[in-house]
Amino acid sequence: MNRRSALKSKENIKKAALEAFSKYGYNGASMRMIAHEAGISVGGLYLYFKNKEELCLFLIKEKLNEFSKNAQIIFENVEDPIEAISRYINMSIEYAKRHREFIITQTRDQGFTFGMDIKREFFEDQKKLIKNIIQQGIDKGLFRPLDAFEVTKVIMGVIRGYILSFVMDPDNVFDAEYCCELILKGLLKENP
Repeated sequence: MNRRSALKSKENIKKAALEAFSKYGYNGASMRMIAHEAGISVGGLYLYFKNKEELCLFLIKEKLNEFSKNAQIIFENVEDPIEAISRYINMSIEYAKRHREFIITQTRDQGFTFGMDIKREFFEDQKKLIKNIIQQGIDKGLFRPLDAFEVTKVIMGVIRGYILSFVMDPDNVFDAEYCCELILKGLLKENP
């Protein structure tokens, strides 16, 4: 198999697995089903992933890495800490909405602790990014002199709460713009 064909096969597997996990849940999806949807043999699928758990963890890691790259771009290209925090919150909520079914089925079938090492590393990286932006806002006199680490934990908690709310209570999901406004009103000095 040439390199181009291998990359195409892996992309087909990822798409098929994401669709199968989203549609049937982790427990309902099978390697056979994923292979069929990807247009490869079951044996061919096992050349890439040794089992369903490894495939699902790969997808989780890939989605979190994709999000991290997008967040890094925001923080590198937006100099205004107010705009950066607002974009980050909006991006987080929109990303969760876009991958809602995968998140719901993955947490429903496997619980929030599945892939915890991957998630923990992701959240640590995100906390560092947010904390740096908060600290920049404080240093520039735009934000009140709060504890940047505590503010970061609040922002991360709100985002996680959003994700939890659409898993547990989808009718009670809040508006991203209102969330940003509320958080920023708590951060901003009276006359920035």
